[in-house]
Amino acid sequence: MNGLGTVVGNELTTHPDVAKVSFTGSTAVGKTIMKNGAETMKRVTLELGGKSAHIFLDDVDLNKAIPFALRAAFQNSGQACIAGTRLLIPESRADEIYGALKEAVSQIKVGPANHPDTFVAAVVTEKQYNRVQNYIKKGIEEGADLLIGGEGPPEGLENGYFVKPTVFINVKNSMTIAQEEIFGPVLSVVTYKTEEEAIEIANDSIYGLFGWISSANVERAKSVAERLETGGVMINEFANVFDYPGVPAGGFKQSGIGREFGRYGFEEYLQTQSIYGR
Repeated sequence: MNGLGTVVGNELTTHPDVAKVSFTGSTAVGKTIMKNGAETMKRVTLELGGKSAHIFLDDVDLNKAIPFALRAAFQNSGQACIAGTRLLIPESRADEIYGALKEAVSQIKVGPANHPDTFVAAVVTEKQYNRVQNYIKKGIEEGADLLIGGEGPPEGLENGYFVKPTVFINVKNSMTIAQEEIFGPVLSVVTYKTEEEAIEIANDSIYGLFGWISSANVERAKSVAERLETGGVMINEFANVFDYPGVPAGGFKQSGIGREFGRYGFEEYLQTQSIYGR
């Protein structure tokens, strides 16, 4: 069925003959689907918003971690629910990481999506462009510092919905840009003092869709991953969840309900029936 969510979507989520609804999109719409479906006790699978943290542990190799972090944050021009748009870095290495980030982002090619060297393309609509610009403005107003990027389009790309790849530093995790899903190429960098604090900051979010970790010690990274309140964690490797079709994907907290992919995904569409008798 095709049509507006407020028309077709409303019919699907309220009609008594629809037993199951699967939805990928915003948390706000996911809540509406749950409310509408409650009247007929529909089962739902919801893969919703995220504000994923990428933790640089203090042993991180920046030559590997910086490209990994930028791909995680700016994939699909930042328009990805799993995008690692909160970068948590050790305070002891902050200046070194800031320098490496600024240098790497300054080399990013922004342009049309069909150009082979484009790393960040335009966002999807004028409405989304304005939304991202408002978040950048909000970050400045709340006291975060711009490391690179900022308001307005990149020079020479005034026609279209192109956003400057933007990195904020000296961000507090309570700031709007660290708590709300921007859905654009905007990275918020938060410092931490201890590994325990990094985990606490990463979990300080209404979302829990995905997490990212960079470390020279994979076992240590796994130990941290197990303490993150997220449906999935990727360590030292950028890959799309679609590259792992047998691995369940989904969120904790307000990032969703249920799982997609693999056996767990199939089971979301099944009901168990018990038949008794001798």
